[in-house]
Amino acid sequence: MKKLMFIVNPNAGKGGYRASLGEVLHTLYGGGYLPEVHFTAGHGDAKRLAAACPADCKLLICMGGDGTLSEVAEGLAQLDSPPELGYIPMGTANDVATCLDLSRSPVEAAETIITGRSLPYDLGSFNGEHCFTYVAAFGAFTDVSYRTPQQNKQALGHFAYVLEGMTRLPNLPTTAAIVEHDGGVIEGDFIFGGVSNTTSLGGMLRLDDDLVDLGDGRLELLLVRAPHSIADLQTVLSEFVAKDYDGTQIKILHTTRARFRFPEPIAWTRDGEDGGAHREVKIKALHRAVSIRVK
Repeated sequence: MKKLMFIVNPNAGKGGYRASLGEVLHTLYGGGYLPEVHFTAGHGDAKRLAAACPADCKLLICMGGDGTLSEVAEGLAQLDSPPELGYIPMGTANDVATCLDLSRSPVEAAETIITGRSLPYDLGSFNGEHCFTYVAAFGAFTDVSYRTPQQNKQALGHFAYVLEGMTRLPNLPTTAAIVEHDGGVIEGDFIFGGVSNTTSLGGMLRLDDDLVDLGDGRLELLLVRAPHSIADLQTVLSEFVAKDYDGTQIKILHTTRARFRFPEPIAWTRDGEDGGAHREVKIKALHRAVSIRVK
């Protein structure tokens, strides 16, 4: 039997692990793995457990939401030779699962881990202290996921994010920023800015697959300029609908690094969690830092 570390977040996805954990473990055992199960009890546990993964363990699976996956990936990035990563999505938004086309059925996701292929996957370094798996961002709606009450998430699922976001529409924040990237510098006022490695953001923005390469050593820089008139707002909407990502209001660029500077501390989110407030943020791509099992 092959050794396997299995990290479970019992609070993710309305606690749905209870209905499926036994069958998932049976599936993994039938695939030749001997799972060693660890439950998280709070923030940072998944990262700590992943960073302590023994060298003879060649596969680590996490069962939880995007935040759990983010912690696990950050822990694995500390290892010289990290094991392959399997993901059983149990969260609310599940952006990474959408991007990777992973099943929402825990048993089917476990079967994919056993029979699937290994996909090299870039992470992002955030100020040299933390990592993110799919997005680090500031501006409109970026704090919706971690400010939405947990009871609302559990009761309403993804619709809870939509309801929370709707309350922000009358007061979209505008942020002045200087943004450096591989190709130059962009300066202005923005309602959204960030760096990502995904085709799905917040369950509401879907980028075409040919625009994103998850293992090319580059991240996607996303910027939405603040509309200062009705015409600007119409342009934002038209560029969004037309997927015009090189327009006057919306920009998406590929870059290996990015540096954001602000006149005052600005709140960030990393993979849907509170990323703190910063006057300067430096991001760089960590080329193929982990390998994820996919179909």
